[in-house]
Amino acid sequence: MIKQSTKVTIINDPIYGFITIPNGVIFNLIQHPYFQRLRRITQMGLSYLVYPGAHHTRFHHAIGCLHIMQKALITLKNKGVLISKEEEEATLIAILLHDIGHGPFSHAMEESIIENVHHEQISIAFMEALNEEFNGSLTLALQIFQGTYTRKFLNQLVSGQLDMDRTDYLKRDSFYTGMAEGNINTDRIIAMLNVFEDQLVVEEKGVYTVEKFLVARRLMYWQVYLHKTGVVAEQLITRVLKRAKEVSHTGVDLPASSALSYFLKNKIDQHNFKEALNTFSKLDDYDIISAMKEWCYTDDFVLRELSKSIINRDLLKVKIRKKPFSEEKQQKHINSLIARYNISSYEASYFVFTGKISNQGYNYTQGGINIVLPNGKIVDVVKASDQLSLKSLTKEVVKNYICYPKPKD
Repeated sequence: MIKQSTKVTIINDPIYGFITIPNGVIFNLIQHPYFQRLRRITQMGLSYLVYPGAHHTRFHHAIGCLHIMQKALITLKNKGVLISKEEEEATLIAILLHDIGHGPFSHAMEESIIENVHHEQISIAFMEALNEEFNGSLTLALQIFQGTYTRKFLNQLVSGQLDMDRTDYLKRDSFYTGMAEGNINTDRIIAMLNVFEDQLVVEEKGVYTVEKFLVARRLMYWQVYLHKTGVVAEQLITRVLKRAKEVSHTGVDLPASSALSYFLKNKIDQHNFKEALNTFSKLDDYDIISAMKEWCYTDDFVLRELSKSIINRDLLKVKIRKKPFSEEKQQKHINSLIARYNISSYEASYFVFTGKISNQGYNYTQGGINIVLPNGKIVDVVKASDQLSLKSLTKEVVKNYICYPKPKD
């Protein structure tokens, strides 16, 4: 049985100032080792290789989301929206734990040493385990997190086009990267929220604030989240982990923490992930960084050079354009690498590869952002806005990239 704390804790956050942590279940969840792990996982992966200030963590972000969700619920209740104490606590728990399933360096593990297990599935697995430990206290929070609760606006506050997750990470990431273009007015967004026919809506006078939010999100994706150096860094760390797993399966005992070794040596997928959940909870960025520092001296050429590339920030060259890169161009770089290092075509493919990045500033097909007009009519923000460029944000923009080693002097 979990002892309920009566302690009131205040956290001084650089974005919002003092944040009060509710006592009881929420305080105890924050104290849990599963959640404390988020202190050791960066919010933006390897983006600090581009923006040196971007060392903030998933813990920072989760606490920030908790804070603005508290403010959003107070705003809605002050406007006459009936929200029970149980619903309020469950919504706060859902947003607090929404990223608890992230592994080291965000999505790198999902595409390398864990097969076809998305971080949201891992978050659900963590919440289910905590629900058992906390005597069913997270049952309603799980419904809200999964979007199955009957009151849709609570689901939308946790996951939607204008949810508290996006509202925090845009402002927080903008602050830590120094990208002023991404700064948004969270207080104004929250103040304009309301509920109409069980749907989350924004009052008409908040339409310009929403416009700024959408434009800021688009700019942050192109300038920060999809920055070409950040893209190649994430691709490299994914390939490091993939290669480490291949090398481990040949019988080589690579230096690594016990938790990381477990995932390198075993096949983990949707069928057996829950059995590995406790081991996953011991993994963080430090495991990967420490391992790569050792792998810089391993005998395997691919693993050694990829690890050195990240540790020393000697990254691959990357080019981005709208038109796809030809196979001939890719093969030319592969052949050059084969000739230079006497490696196989497969090994060279770790250093020469193509891919796509895409950005859609606003996807109205996934719920959209509804504006309530003075006459009670509900319209999508694109129709309510007089900004012509807002419609263009609904179109997905796709760009192609190619990565290859820089030419040696």
